[in-house]
Amino acid sequence: MARIDINGLEIDYELIGDEGAPPLMLTPGGRYPRDTAGVPELARIFADNGYRVLMWDRPGCGASDIAFTAPSESVMNADAGTGLIEALGLRDVTLVGGSAGSRISLMIGVRMPENVRKIAIWWLSGGAIGLAGLAWFYCGDQVAAAAKGGMAAVAELPSWADQIDRNPRIRDILLRQNPEEFIAVMQKWAAAFNYRDDTPMPGITAGDFARLTMPVLAFRSGKSDMAHTRRTSEWVAELLPNCTFREPPWGDQEWNYVSTFPNDIAARRGRFERWPLIAPMVLDFLKG
Repeated sequence: MARIDINGLEIDYELIGDEGAPPLMLTPGGRYPRDTAGVPELARIFADNGYRVLMWDRPGCGASDIAFTAPSESVMNADAGTGLIEALGLRDVTLVGGSAGSRISLMIGVRMPENVRKIAIWWLSGGAIGLAGLAWFYCGDQVAAAAKGGMAAVAELPSWADQIDRNPRIRDILLRQNPEEFIAVMQKWAAAFNYRDDTPMPGITAGDFARLTMPVLAFRSGKSDMAHTRRTSEWVAELLPNCTFREPPWGDQEWNYVSTFPNDIAARRGRFERWPLIAPMVLDFLKG
């Protein structure tokens, strides 16, 4: 593991695999850290198959810092990911990610299309209900706590406990925020998730999708998945100029199934623990 300053934020990351191997950035979903069950296991499969794998904690996740100056949390993460790739001198990189990691991977691709070889994505967040859920999940409890008890109440939220434990600087960063300004930022970040009729994913316009001319592997979401709707995945595949669209290696109820799993890093349990199942199909695409 290592830390590096990217745009004033300390980003925690780890590289595994042979130093001279082609680089691959793996991005998890939610606000989960890079050591969440399933993520290192998938990274190791890629490393064992000839890739130099970059795992990282996005801003606001794991041991990395957080800031509240970006127009949205996704923009902050995409800018940090782009800066991390550039700072590490990675060239012709492959981007792989699921759920929020799929959104951030695509946004990084938009920012540096000339430096991205291929992209593989699954669990694409979207749909009016799914995006409304993200707005509350990421911002709602923050606003409620700040309005009732100021930033001290925000710092005590369970959603920050793991990150503060990993990176005590986070508590200080939170306590330095002005509560009214923080609430305004959270309102803006929540609004960034608003459903739109002209694009399937927040933060990525139809014009952005047109710029992603590199080969992209996208997996169809389950019909029962209301967080990553099937139509979102199909719409993204339609907009991408060079997309291979595949059925995933799991059944329709996968998201509903894994959402019940306990998040227990020590016991290697969590909603990403079955991600290694996708490795053979991704590797086949990458080596094709």
